[in-house]
Amino acid sequence: MTQNEEESLVQWILSLDQRGAAPQPAHIQEMADILLSKRGHTTTTTVGDKWVYNFIKRHDMLKSRFSQRYNHQRAKCEDPKIIKEWFDCVQITIMQHGIALEDIYNFDETGYAMGLIATAKVVIRAEMTGRPFLIQPGNREWVTSIECINSTGWALPPCIIFKGKVHIEGWYQDEALPKDWRIEVSDNGWTTDQTGIRWLQSTFIPATNVCMTGKYRLLILDGHGSHLTPQFDEICSQNDIIPICMPAHLSHLLQPLDVGCFAPLKRAYGHLVEKKARQNFNHVDKFDFLEAYPQAHTEA
Repeated sequence: MTQNEEESLVQWILSLDQRGAAPQPAHIQEMADILLSKRGHTTTTTVGDKWVYNFIKRHDMLKSRFSQRYNHQRAKCEDPKIIKEWFDCVQITIMQHGIALEDIYNFDETGYAMGLIATAKVVIRAEMTGRPFLIQPGNREWVTSIECINSTGWALPPCIIFKGKVHIEGWYQDEALPKDWRIEVSDNGWTTDQTGIRWLQSTFIPATNVCMTGKYRLLILDGHGSHLTPQFDEICSQNDIIPICMPAHLSHLLQPLDVGCFAPLKRAYGHLVEKKARQNFNHVDKFDFLEAYPQAHTEA
């Protein structure tokens, strides 16, 4: 790589580190390959296996360290200093780029086991001991929903990720499903690197381009692997989007979607599944989910 290319890569690494998402060597290698691909050569050029190791040795501003495991119990008693430093980082980013309140977004994903009901308070006979049972469909097939909200209160269309290999035409014929919602499939119903990139390109960028107040958008996210990959960050850079990661294990405190949105959304969906259970439905499939989830989304 040329000196300019290496300096560009160093700045990218430092930028990610400051945003709470220090890259792994594999990520640096991937970004180096992306930079090489921009040269316009007809043949594909990539860096070698030992290149990242030698690259770090060449630059005094960089060093490699093993990441530290952080117990969830410690996260519950998090140091306020770390929280304050993160908010200071967000505020500095907003001021440096002149980001308007209307251009600040938060996105995250949440998962559902399709057939599980919500717990609810019920009235029982006085002599009964223990908690009463309510039969639930019990289908535990996993489905994930990617959600994104704006700081002023409006939400982008969700992206639903089903477990499967192919899309079913009937999913899109359900009148309950809004036309601007997106459906993806994955091997296990979880989000992947490519799913996150497709969401960025096909949902977030088109939906927010039409309502930008300033030049830059701020996208707040946690440190999930399918979020701030080198390709994801490159697309953000090309579209004047600045992604910032939350500190590890603090989404239960800092993630607006976790704190204020997902709990009522899951509760609303669970109540709808409970209604089906009371009507003797013993199985909830993808079509049932597409019927119930938009209603739960509206209620939440």
